[in-house]
Amino acid sequence: MFRTAAARLVPLAAAALVAATALPASAGVVDPAPVRPHQYFYGFVNGETGHATIKMACFGPVYPGQTGHPFAGQTVEVRPVAISSSAASVGYTGGGGTTIAVDLGDPSTVSRALTLGYYGVKAEIPVTATLPCYGTGKVTFTPVPTSWTARTATVVVDYVGQP
Repeated sequence: MFRTAAARLVPLAAAALVAATALPASAGVVDPAPVRPHQYFYGFVNGETGHATIKMACFGPVYPGQTGHPFAGQTVEVRPVAISSSAASVGYTGGGGTTIAVDLGDPSTVSRALTLGYYGVKAEIPVTATLPCYGTGKVTFTPVPTSWTARTATVVVDYVGQP
């Protein structure tokens, strides 16, 4: 009787293992894949696509117009979208886009230093970027090379000074 019960459990265990490893793409897992023309994408800042926070190393009382540098360990990335959408946060690579340039809003050349060539691969926000210590801004994800059909994705961000 023990062998009969054990013999029944082996196929069930094998089926469970196969089901667990065959998660659908919508489960949040994205294999790194190259950015190509004619693809829709989302931009992410610190894992958020709608409204994100960038933590800033701004010490002491913060005054209007004060700038600082972001803390280490914060990231940006792009992920593909299965279908087109009219949402403002969805971008489109257009006829020629093979990379995505990320503009943090830094007026220096550091802002364009982030270029993403693969979906699902995070890039760290440079701690050398000069950004507002507080307030709201936008991080833009622009297809490169651009074309008349390309569309930039935007993520609204809150800059938050952290002592």
